[in-house]
Amino acid sequence: MKPIAMLGVVLIVLGIAGLFFSRVGWTETKPVVKLGPLQINSQEDHTIWIPTAAGAVAVLAGLGLVFAGKRGA
Repeated sequence: MKPIAMLGVVLIVLGIAGLFFSRVGWTETKPVVKLGPLQINSQEDHTIWIPTAAGAVAVLAGLGLVFAGKRGA
């Protein structure tokens, strides 16, 4: 398989994942105070929203790259 077609497959997979998971979130723990055995932590929630249009564009671009890789063979 040509590298351009493999890139197309990766874009298709990421685009489909972006369509199913509209947001990705995680929690980050940061130390605020550390005095000997005493430690106070702060937790921050982070969220990244993935637009539906971005997932659709990634799938379409991936399909274009796969077809371009097959035509050049």
